Amino acid sequence: MRTLDGRYQLERRIGVGGMSEVWRAHDQVLDRPIAVKLISPGPDDEDGPVERIRAEARSAARLVHPNVASVHDFGTSSTLPGRPVPYIVMELAEGETLAVHLRAGPLDWRISVRVCAEVAAALAAAHADGIVHRDVKPANVMLTPSGVKVLDFGIATPAGSPDPMPAGMVLGTPAYLAPEQLDGAPATPAADMYALGVLLYYCLTGRLPYRADSATELLGVRRRQPPDPLPTIDGLPPEAAELCHSCLADDPARRPTSLVAALLLAEVVDARVYVPMTIATPRRPAPTSPWTERAATQATEAVAVLDEADRASTR
Repeated sequence: MRTLDGRYQLERRIGVGGMSEVWRAHDQVLDRPIAVKLISPGPDDEDGPVERIRAEARSAARLVHPNVASVHDFGTSSTLPGRPVPYIVMELAEGETLAVHLRAGPLDWRISVRVCAEVAAALAAAHADGIVHRDVKPANVMLTPSGVKVLDFGIATPAGSPDPMPAGMVLGTPAYLAPEQLDGAPATPAADMYALGVLLYYCLTGRLPYRADSATELLGVRRRQPPDPLPTIDGLPPEAAELCHSCLADDPARRPTSLVAALLLAEVVDARVYVPMTIATPRRPAPTSPWTERAATQATEAVAVLDEADRASTR
């Protein structure tokens, strides 16, 4: 078995992406299972890509939240002479990805809303720390016995940072990219919220809000027409349907914040999500629609309830 830095013993490859692969591994120092992500730094031999990935891993390592798979360590491994390959050591989230669960079709609306509430809570913690995920999708959402774990914060980026990709290329999965990302704009928290809208739509319907048979066709369709409206789903509260629709707005300013989404979706299914106390009461959005006015009121009330519950638990 291959061992990195004399400590992380790679056991089994559990995932492969376009520029990375993920291994189940064992930390021989702390005697615990972990996940290790090996990342291709790019075609050049300079240290720039490695330093960028190191900086992104450091930002993600500061993010501590029950719905986030934690980042533990960063290092490089020389698989080729003079060619350092960066790797990120992460919490091993045991379970199955949302992508696996969705192969059987749409989820019950209660499960869909609960899952997306926890994803939104993870995003709220990240956004409060100035971090944007950039690749929210079913494959990066793990369903574990203790709840949702959002994966791949190890390659997140500071909000507003330009994507370090060649001209004409964008980072992320095409179906989940916000319209402004398709035009090459830097990722912001609003871009993550668009992806959350696509994720909720997919969980509720078992399909994307666009009709296409290939990635090329998908990109063309997305540039020509808006997402399909969410079909009627028996029992789904209108607040959840309206939030999904608002997340898919072309204008980033019309999308709800991750905090509003987390609290509203949790309230719909009578659940509780973890909102760090460092997150202030959400700013009331401009009343551009009945949804934004109602969501702002509900989110503000929900924050007050959580604050009171936290104070009561310490008495």
